[in-house]
Amino acid sequence: MVEFEIKSRDLLARIGRLKTKSGRVETPAFLPVINMAKQSVTPRELWEEFGCRILITNAYIIKKQQAEEAARLGIHSFLDFPGVVMTDSGAYQILAYGDIEAAPREIIKYQEEIDTDIATILDLPTGWKVSKEHAEYTVRETVNRAKKLEELKSRNDILWVGPIQGGRYIDLVARSAQEMSKLPFDIHALGSPTPVMEQYLFDLLVEMIFAAKMNVPFNRPFHLFGAGHPFMFALAVALGCDLFDSAAYNIFAQDDRYLTAYGTIHLKELEYLPCSCPVCYRRDPRDLREMPKNEREAELTRHNLHVCFAEIKRIKQAIIEGRLWEHLMIRAHGHPSLLQAMKRLKNYSEIIEKYSPIAKRGGLFVFSSIDLARPEVTRHSKRLMERYEPPEKAGILILFPSFGPRRTIRSRRYKKILADVCEKLNIDKGELHVCFYVPPFGVVPKELSDVYPLSQCEVTRPPDMETTRYVAQQIIEYVKKNEYKRRIMILESETWQEEVAQICMKGLREERSLEFLTV
Repeated sequence: MVEFEIKSRDLLARIGRLKTKSGRVETPAFLPVINMAKQSVTPRELWEEFGCRILITNAYIIKKQQAEEAARLGIHSFLDFPGVVMTDSGAYQILAYGDIEAAPREIIKYQEEIDTDIATILDLPTGWKVSKEHAEYTVRETVNRAKKLEELKSRNDILWVGPIQGGRYIDLVARSAQEMSKLPFDIHALGSPTPVMEQYLFDLLVEMIFAAKMNVPFNRPFHLFGAGHPFMFALAVALGCDLFDSAAYNIFAQDDRYLTAYGTIHLKELEYLPCSCPVCYRRDPRDLREMPKNEREAELTRHNLHVCFAEIKRIKQAIIEGRLWEHLMIRAHGHPSLLQAMKRLKNYSEIIEKYSPIAKRGGLFVFSSIDLARPEVTRHSKRLMERYEPPEKAGILILFPSFGPRRTIRSRRYKKILADVCEKLNIDKGELHVCFYVPPFGVVPKELSDVYPLSQCEVTRPPDMETTRYVAQQIIEYVKKNEYKRRIMILESETWQEEVAQICMKGLREERSLEFLTV
């Protein structure tokens, strides 16, 4: 079994340590794709200049072009890279050209021969514009090839990757993952996602990753082939991808394209270099444009690599701080397709909640209704309905608006309003049960106001309509579940509170009605 130690978690993301025969690798990890025929930055430079500890190269291409030399030297010496090497099998070439000049057995044996650390079986990629019938065939054939690995391999010190196929057919992705999970692979990988990402179909990518992740063991690392642009790294990591490779850093440089953490800019469009990496901090765009082609390509490749590795460090720090969701929201607002993918997360909120840590170092930032999919919001709603019972003596429910219950309780205004309500309605204070209606959580009983993160939250005001509806729905469910003699909602003449009241009136028509008191 693969040795994969989890050090820190947030959402489905994890900082882990993956043991290989050449050393341990910290995840999440970005693996630069190495093609020695087109490489502007050498593997040794990746190790020394960028701190890169793992990369990926194509065993089939090496076998086809320099088979004997790579076998004689071993892949590490051949590449001049002292870190961990992962090899792909040539499946991408099948996707691009229809077939390759090697059999699955040959690729397995050759990866053992060159002494790779992480190897991939020769799967049959699904591709994009294919019929479901063909997609089913690729899933079936990949599983058949995967089942033969145990009898074909001769070494136990190499980690083997079991690719998951199915393409855009989500049910086939799930089926592929289920079948591959039964086999003793060390790592699983989602295949055929590149066309999805090239078309910015990140909402579909969310569906594909979840279909795969939910059907393989969580203790196995998960790889995303061809992850592409650093602006989507946070999304991939948040969904549980531990490893991902990309050749975009070099491909984009060949076309004079300059990567940023939020998008891509063509060099001719740049007036300034919005980066302080070693390539950029002493130059302006004219300096780069005036360089010879090969030198400019090398420098842009270096810059693009710096952007990729810097983004990985930001993501890791966000995981440590428990702020990956906030980082993800910032990145999602860099492109509408990423924001669309974020909206898709509400379909998986319960899964995200299940695997997210309960407590974090700091409070939450809530920006919009997209944050309703946050694990903290889902967890509060679930536990309030399943585990909470009001105090026995609580006869009268007071629903009080708040954006931070703990701060509200300490305020003079809250105390005065509560006293005025008791006097005006001739209510014994001992009968009161104060609950707050709080965006985005819904109902927060006073006695839970100090529980993380119900008062450790900064919310954009006023809440948007979808968040307002959610709060109202939580009130409706709470009132229907719990018996009170009277239910009184306090309103402070704010529009969002009036909207909550209107929704509650409609939703509680068949129940004992709410009383409304404007203060």
